[in-house]
Amino acid sequence: MAIIETEATLHEAHRDNHTHRDVNGGWLRPAVFGAMDGLVSNLALMTGVAGGAVSHQAIVLSGLAGLAAGAFSMAAGEYTSVASQRELVEAELDVERRELRKHPKDEEAELAALYESRGVEPGLAREVARQLSRDPEQALEIHAREELGIDPGDLPSPAVAAVSSFGSFALGALLPVLPYLLGASSLWPAVLVALLGLFLCGAVVAKVTARSWWYSGLRQLALGGAAAGVTYALGSLFGTAVG
Repeated sequence: MAIIETEATLHEAHRDNHTHRDVNGGWLRPAVFGAMDGLVSNLALMTGVAGGAVSHQAIVLSGLAGLAAGAFSMAAGEYTSVASQRELVEAELDVERRELRKHPKDEEAELAALYESRGVEPGLAREVARQLSRDPEQALEIHAREELGIDPGDLPSPAVAAVSSFGSFALGALLPVLPYLLGASSLWPAVLVALLGLFLCGAVVAKVTARSWWYSGLRQLALGGAAAGVTYALGSLFGTAVG
């Protein structure tokens, strides 16, 4: 008879009392999206304006206006989006809370049937459901996770999403403007700083998502460079036509 090896090598992340990073919080997505959006959109805006052969002051003004308008727009959009999502979830939780109060036995049977469908022996499934249903708040949390796929105690915060979006967008959008504020008189220093920022942002995101840092960095660099190139060409075309 073959002997089964019982001490297989464990993955490093699952040795001892391993922990996982927070993947449900309300800050990571808007912060990353805001920084990337700030860099790409303001770089594209400034290159588009520069393509029209306008003055140095007009390019700087467009960059600062793009920073302010984009940061406030991102913050307002994220706040509204996350607040609406949270209100929808809370409405669904109220429905589940009423069902637990009005039809506790039906909800208990529903939970037991769910465990049975996952392979738990029927008698044990009913007993587990009975014990878990004794505490109304615990029962609500379990039903929310099983039926809605959410954790009632870990809903994203609209304020956190808005502040993260505002700050990250403003920081990203500042990079293309910074060389001008420090005395640069041509577009190329702003482009180089922005492209370097895009690469670094992509590399940092890769550290969070466990992707290859160079692939993520080059991807962001290529996308931002393409956007800047297209808007510069359009700015040159429109500037010539208007002129």
